[in-house]
This record gives sequence, C-alpha cells and structure tokens, in this order.
Amino acid sequence: MPKILQPEANYTFRSFFELPNDPDEILGEFEYDYTQARLALPKTRKPLSGLEDLQAQIEATLPYVQLTSKAAKREVLVAPVLLRVATLCHRVLRFEYPLKVSNWLQGNLDYLIRAEQQIVVVEAKLDDLTHGFTQLAISN
Repeated sequence: MPKILQPEANYTFRSFFELPNDPDEILGEFEYDYTQARLALPKTRKPLSGLEDLQAQIEATLPYVQLTSKAAKREVLVAPVLLRVATLCHRVLRFEYPLKVSNWLQGNLDYLIRAEQQIVVVEAKLDDLTHGFTQLAISN
C-alpha cells in the first residue's frame, strides 16, 4: 500500500481530519492497529455531586441554542461536562492545549485533562465522527 504521509511534511491534528483515507490506513502509518468494537468503560459507585444540576442545565439550554457549529457544541455541551469532570476529579482542565510530539503530530487539543497515570483528550466535532475519530486517535 502506498504511503499516505510524506516523511518531510508537517501535519497538524486538523490535517488528519481532512485526509480522505480511512482511519485504519492513517493509523497504520503510525504502526497502530484499528478495531471497531464496543467500548466497556469502568463505572464508579461513588456518588457524583452536581450531575442532576448539570443535566437540568443542559436540557434547559438546548431549546434555545443552535448546535450547528463546533464552537456551539464545545460551549454548550462539552465544556460544562468536562468542567464537572475536572471538579469531581480535582484535575486541571486545559483549553486549546498546544502539543507537539513530532512533525507528524502537532497542533492544539480542544481540551486536556491529565492525571498521574491517565489522560483525557477531547476534540469537539461537528458531525463527521469517522474523520474526527482519526484525528483523535492519532493524538493519543
């Protein structure tokens, strides 16, 4: 299979979103495997304060906003949830976090939350989840 990425070229995270190739092909350039499967995340039994208020705030807001842009989705849906996560986990939430791993992996992450052994990277997407997933996968 021909190479997708040029060795001397610079790629931002946005560049991966714009590539027409399938996720498995792009991730193969980094020697990653790609499998589609249901993801089973761990669940907590701890009480999580403020979730009912957050849900009520989002539900009350939705009839009065148009979620047709990335900025709208970020401000109305994603940011309030991540602020709650950061508060509950006592971790710093970073916005538009600049990251450069190499010339092939660089750009700004929409959101970043770090813990001692874990990291959460969130990219707010419009409606193209396939290319959005590719962009997110290469940033992890």
